[in-house]
Amino acid sequence: MTKAITVQGSIDETPAVQDSAPKAKKRRVSLLAILVKGLWKENPGLCQLLGMCPLLAVTTSAASALGLGIATILVLILSSVIVSLLRAFILKEVRIPIYVMLIAAIVTVVCFEIEAYYPKLYQQLGIYLALIVTNCIIMGRAEAFAGRNGPIAAAADALACGLGFTLVLFILGSLREILGSGTFFVGAADLLGPWAQQLEMTVLPAEHTYLIAILPPGGFFILALLIALKNALDSRAKIRAERRLRIRALHI
Repeated sequence: MTKAITVQGSIDETPAVQDSAPKAKKRRVSLLAILVKGLWKENPGLCQLLGMCPLLAVTTSAASALGLGIATILVLILSSVIVSLLRAFILKEVRIPIYVMLIAAIVTVVCFEIEAYYPKLYQQLGIYLALIVTNCIIMGRAEAFAGRNGPIAAAADALACGLGFTLVLFILGSLREILGSGTFFVGAADLLGPWAQQLEMTVLPAEHTYLIAILPPGGFFILALLIALKNALDSRAKIRAERRLRIRALHI
């Protein structure tokens, strides 16, 4: 009878050890890994294909793309940190409506600030600035990460995803502006101040530009090329890693 009780006790303790292992592993995830994941491995614009509406509509110029990207970063960080701080008080059954209301309030404040201090940028972005509320990136990070992690990790994740999305916006906007209008960073002074006026330049003469680049089909084509380039780089890195493993196996 004593042996049976001892065996039963060892069985009950095993799941506790197994349950604690994933938690310990989860805590060891570094902020650097979170940044790399948001910037490259799980880039919202190139991998998850989120926020496609502003990604293609606002990227007709580099300045407007950068302006929307900065606004998105602000909303992402603020919403993720607040959701992370309040996650213990938010009921699971009503978390989605609460997230929407919270994000809508933050976007409203950001819209007022941009309208007050950057009126020309506000006119360029138009309705797409207010549509940040419906951006799947913000809701997705609040649901998948911020609601399950601490504020520091949530802020790092939001910053990484925001920077990754902004990087895609800026590259796409720059390429479309250069190919479609022959200029680069026109309107930077309205966004960054008078000192940025020296960044505005003419790259191509008007007769060598392609109007399709600033039209919606051109946005799809250039985005597809960026996605193909990222996939090619990932495949090349994977092949190199496999070769290194084979070489090490041969040496062993």
